[in-house]
Amino acid sequence: MKKPKLGQNFLIDENACIRIADSLGDTSERTVVEIGPGHGAITDLLAPRCARLHCIEFDPALARELTFRFRNDPHVTIHQADILQTNLEPLLPTPYSLLPALDIIGNLPYYITSDILLHLFASARQGILHRAVLMMQREVADRIASAPGSSDYGPLSAITQLHAQVTNLFTLSPSAFNPPPDVYSTVIRLDFAPRFTELSLDPADFEAFNRFLRASFAQKRKTLSNNLRAAGYTAAQLAAAWPNTIPAQARSEAVDLEAMAYLYRNLTQSPARQS
Repeated sequence: MKKPKLGQNFLIDENACIRIADSLGDTSERTVVEIGPGHGAITDLLAPRCARLHCIEFDPALARELTFRFRNDPHVTIHQADILQTNLEPLLPTPYSLLPALDIIGNLPYYITSDILLHLFASARQGILHRAVLMMQREVADRIASAPGSSDYGPLSAITQLHAQVTNLFTLSPSAFNPPPDVYSTVIRLDFAPRFTELSLDPADFEAFNRFLRASFAQKRKTLSNNLRAAGYTAAQLAAAWPNTIPAQARSEAVDLEAMAYLYRNLTQSPARQS
């Protein structure tokens, strides 16, 4: 499989940069982590605004450029690193303050957007993230923000909304970037508020619940029950676990997170699936 190129689509619309930075709110006492700062268009705005700024840049040449530019700003640290391999916990402010959680900002590479989100959600389950303002392909943002009942609603929608409140902020045309991408980009805000306790889910069981959701949405044309049958659950197990709030012929996109979590809990407490 051919690896994607390191090339980025750099945001050049100054007004858009200001709007993105403003969307984090007051960061004067906060530690901010910027993912993929590129040439630093948003970094320039963040540096004087926040108490501490960590920039995670994968491209070595761009990391060197930023390190030189911010060499006289001791509160700005440039990390030449892969965000997917970066443990965010050591970036928490020390000494421990009243505002310990991190704020995240970034233009996410299209080909690893879902991977980065899952990486952030792992940190959110540790309670170390406060808010994120992220730019991504418009179609992905629409899926993330969609509500149950929408054709866009899917496993990424449910997983995101399990971890955070989602706000769709604004959309940018390709002309806002250099070089222009082939797609529109949307900026969203995630206010992290994991719902595991509310839904009686164990955060340690997240991977199993994530697999359950993906199995539930495996075939869009199939009903939820047929998808789960294909995943290995028996008709008897489904009948015993099925809540009254889910119609028998419901498709997964019509089932809200509360009902899906209830069904998952019932099924995991039932006898083992048949092989």
